[in-house]
Amino acid sequence: MDIKNTSLEYTRLFAKVMPRTDLIKGTFTALLTPFNENMEVDEPTLRKFVDFQIKGGVNGLVPLGTTGESATLDLEETKKVFEIVVDQASKSARKPFVLAGTGSNCTREAIELTKIAEDAGADGALLVSPFYNKPTQAGLIEHFKAVSKATSLPLVLYNIQSRTGVNIEVPSLVELSKIPNIVGVKEASGSIDQITDTIRKVPPIFKVMSGDDGMTFHLMSLGGQGVISVASNVAPKLIVQFTEVFAAGDLTTARALHMKLYDLFKVLFLETNPGPVKCAAELMGLMSQRMRLPMVPPSSQNREKIKKVLEDLKLI
Repeated sequence: MDIKNTSLEYTRLFAKVMPRTDLIKGTFTALLTPFNENMEVDEPTLRKFVDFQIKGGVNGLVPLGTTGESATLDLEETKKVFEIVVDQASKSARKPFVLAGTGSNCTREAIELTKIAEDAGADGALLVSPFYNKPTQAGLIEHFKAVSKATSLPLVLYNIQSRTGVNIEVPSLVELSKIPNIVGVKEASGSIDQITDTIRKVPPIFKVMSGDDGMTFHLMSLGGQGVISVASNVAPKLIVQFTEVFAAGDLTTARALHMKLYDLFKVLFLETNPGPVKCAAELMGLMSQRMRLPMVPPSSQNREKIKKVLEDLKLI
């Protein structure tokens, strides 16, 4: 059966369970987590940063993904960050979609984190593939199924083999897309071939978002809905403009913006994320570049390269 021939029953169930999933599109920011001098979550700065993103026009906020240093926060800190972001977003008339990062390589912990996000008022959860364990495709499917059964939140899967050691293969995504509250994927495989095959085989209502700023133009050209972006931490207006003109069908302007932003996309990955983007945020006065060990700020040479690109884009 062609999965694109989605049944009316499935569509109605999807619409009933996930009333806001039509908002998963455009630009979502994979939020940085600011830390104060004591290396604790800096709540006032995080609230200001959420406001900066909302003023930049982003469609969604993603607290505690990879860029948010989720691996170094405990459960109480995770709960605190989710609650801060949800609360600050709720003060905006636009109320951007809050997609909380709740992935883990332990299925029980992923369920617990997703319940914390649900209790905090998040609109959905982002679930990275279990890392280090290197599960089989059957294991991946059972992991995501178990989380989906434990929550009413819409779930977006996060496919990034370079971080996790395992790729969510297209047949697995197709199988998981049949579950009503598994509504999309953040695709960071780096493979145009996989992106193409995914988009052509999953249901039309299943969201395919870029997990790599440099691949957003290509993914949207194939029918993807937008990006969960690192670069929008420091350039939200530009990334929003990019995804909006593309969605409007203005490929000429979208192509020009992709070229304009290309150096930013590259320089933000001179070292392991989120080092470069947190350095950029500090250069812009948005927050300190402090990161919890084992992450450290970029080298002085790379800091100068980051500064040059920000100056060229008139961000500083």
